[in-house]
Amino acid sequence: MSGASLSILGLTATEERVYRHFLRNPDTSAEDIHVLLHAAREEVERVLERLTELSLLRTGESGGTVAADPENAVDRLTDLRLRELHDQLRQVTQSRHLIAGLRAEQDARPLVTQGVERLEVLARLRDRIDDLAFFAREEILSVEPYTALTPENIAHSRPLDTRCLRRGVRIRSVVLREALDHPPTVAYLRELTVQGAVIRVADSLSERILVYDRQTALVPVDPVDTARGALVTQQAGLVSNILALFEKIWDHATDLPALTDTESTSSGVLSGVEQQVLEEMCRVAKDETGARNLDISVRTYRRHVADVLRILGASSRPHAALLAREKGLI
Repeated sequence: MSGASLSILGLTATEERVYRHFLRNPDTSAEDIHVLLHAAREEVERVLERLTELSLLRTGESGGTVAADPENAVDRLTDLRLRELHDQLRQVTQSRHLIAGLRAEQDARPLVTQGVERLEVLARLRDRIDDLAFFAREEILSVEPYTALTPENIAHSRPLDTRCLRRGVRIRSVVLREALDHPPTVAYLRELTVQGAVIRVADSLSERILVYDRQTALVPVDPVDTARGALVTQQAGLVSNILALFEKIWDHATDLPALTDTESTSSGVLSGVEQQVLEEMCRVAKDETGARNLDISVRTYRRHVADVLRILGASSRPHAALLAREKGLI
């Protein structure tokens, strides 16, 4: 996101993010935008209503949401602000410099299918990655040589990953074996596999790859220093070669369950979801009730129950409850 902010014109940070989102993605659905923004649904619904009242958003021809042209939007907000804040007239009248920043958002929206786009501002790069994940329809492929995920990383990724998997988007990811030495990272990776993601582990990785729907690929500008940004392309030849590299890495990697199931069984480590399932097992009698309380399907709930029994080395649910109490897990 550019350094220019619309707060001077009376928009909140969330309102500005929503407006900029529809500049980048015109005529798309407003449904589930709260997931992309990591905000409460009610808050985003109020934001959409206010932006519509301000004529910054409207319904497009195909039924999606369209953002007003940056110049018209800034002109309207400036006029409203001038009426309310006469004592800040000079500051507000200088706000037209915001148009250039907003125009950059609009110009950056369509990827040039015959070229490569360079994103060096990390905030803009994260926005682009979030947009691509949010709108993915078929498959997300990744090679990510991190050694650990921070709680912030997991909190940011979980809603988008969960949304994709629930919508039937396939996720295949290769991670570094060293990441398995970090319990919170392993727990999150196992959580994703239970939801349907397929994750493999490689002994060594130097590549960092993201591919969305086999059409859009991202690679770092500098593999050694990812802070320098990323290259984004939809050029068929480049994407094809990146896909071939991914498949080569994938073929030489090992499935995550083959490396973690034995370790989990011996150590008794439960993922966050499995811990919640254990607590539901001990609290309610019916699987349907436990699944409903956790907002997952009964089939997924029962699969988690089987994993909990296996990890704890229990022969039955009452036995699992007894072992869990002995281990201080409940």
